[in-house]
Amino acid sequence: MKKHVIMVCDHIHESGLQMLASQPDIEYINVADLPKDELLKVVGKADVVITRSSTEVNQAFLEAATNLKALVRAGVGVDNVDIEGCSKRGIIVMNVPTANTIAAVELTMAHMLACMRAFPYAHNDLKLDRIWKREKWYGYELKDKKLGIIGFGNIGSRVGMRAKAFEMDVITYDPYIDPAKATDLGVEYTTNFDDILACDVITIHTPKTQETIGMIGKEEIAKMKDGVVLINCARGGLYDEEALYEGLKSGKVRFAGIDVFVKEPATDNPLLDLDNITVTPHLGANTHESQYKIATQAAQQALDAARGISYPNALNLPIRENEIPEYAKAYLELIQKIGFLAAQANRGPIKSLKVTGEGEIGEFVDSLATFAAVGALKESLGETINYVNADFVAKERGIEIRKEKTPARGAFKNRVALKLTSENGVIEISGTIFNDNVQRIVEINGFALDVEPKGRMILFKNTDVPGVIGDVGHILAKHHVNISDFRLGRDKSSGMALAVIIVDNDVSEEVLKELDDLEASVYVKYVIL
Repeated sequence: MKKHVIMVCDHIHESGLQMLASQPDIEYINVADLPKDELLKVVGKADVVITRSSTEVNQAFLEAATNLKALVRAGVGVDNVDIEGCSKRGIIVMNVPTANTIAAVELTMAHMLACMRAFPYAHNDLKLDRIWKREKWYGYELKDKKLGIIGFGNIGSRVGMRAKAFEMDVITYDPYIDPAKATDLGVEYTTNFDDILACDVITIHTPKTQETIGMIGKEEIAKMKDGVVLINCARGGLYDEEALYEGLKSGKVRFAGIDVFVKEPATDNPLLDLDNITVTPHLGANTHESQYKIATQAAQQALDAARGISYPNALNLPIRENEIPEYAKAYLELIQKIGFLAAQANRGPIKSLKVTGEGEIGEFVDSLATFAAVGALKESLGETINYVNADFVAKERGIEIRKEKTPARGAFKNRVALKLTSENGVIEISGTIFNDNVQRIVEINGFALDVEPKGRMILFKNTDVPGVIGDVGHILAKHHVNISDFRLGRDKSSGMALAVIIVDNDVSEEVLKELDDLEASVYVKYVIL
């Protein structure tokens, strides 16, 4: 009997290695100590590989891995994996998303306590410099301080529970959860981000998405109370590092606890020059317990994948290329983009998704619904959402997913549509594929349009009166925002118009507010695809 070959490319806990070595139908090869250029010479033997952050799964790796069917990233982050390249080769990519939850929670609490008591600096005074000066090290207590938690998922919610045990006053901001998830734990829930900025201590626990990158910057820090303490054990870049540096240097931010950086290793990061920051080298998952769980879960996923049993936590489409016709793949990609667009345009806890497939594409409405859910939930969950867990996560969040297939109607042989309902209202978007796989959005909330789902988009609904386009162009020009495309839909019966404005530059809140202040404006939304 031919054995399945599982290759371990990076170091994992011995428990995972023992699992692999004990399987009679598995040939287990450990190349963790092999130089990476030598790895490329042997990886062609592998049916499944287990990697961590040290192995770059890039084009060269994939070209060498000629027999590879699946890849397990032993950890959460997949920044070092070319997922698109894997998908094109039919390689299933999986990660291990929850094994380090408690480790990250406890590291957050460690940083919080260290910042409040300046613990590392007091330690260095005595241990390294042999100075006994108690009066130099007056700290602060967590009790009765207000903790603001940005992101109340698996990690953020557990930080909140532990902070409550320290008798802190806890408030959270997470527009993508049911408020009851917080209030049931005795945590205050807010939809006003300024409530978080008013806290004594702020910690962030969100995925790294277009919305969250740099979400704490110069303007946000300026709004904070003097002497605020900031913690980041989630992802590098959620805090703008330059703004954080200036805040720490000026004393506006009294202390910061940072485990993650934009560029790692961060041995030359300017933040390290400051004396009011505690830093660790990305240790969120570095406990013996979490490493045991990561290794054993990664090994089990690799075994299941090698045997073709299941692909838990798959991050790309877990089907073979020949199981779906070529034309349908473009519609799956399109409906995922539509879901992502709809969730950005209608931010808030999602209540329901209705997915419709018109024409032949309706035969794949189940797959369309899964892809739509991945797109819609990606706005709030980032890389943690995938094609395998999307239905489960939606059910867990109380999101109803309805599916409908109908005959072709109107001008299009095939069309897909999504109706997303959130606490902020309803948005309906439909699209189709033209020749040569050209994706187009053809309708938004009843307005007929022809828009490529790509780039930075301003959705501007207004009363259909003279001068509006000129006013919009003037505001964008004033702020040096270049318009690359302008698509207009009109509804004469209602006297309304909807413009989709594609721009080359990032659009600030100031620009959006000026647009919204126009007399003709009904709403302004900004999305990025």
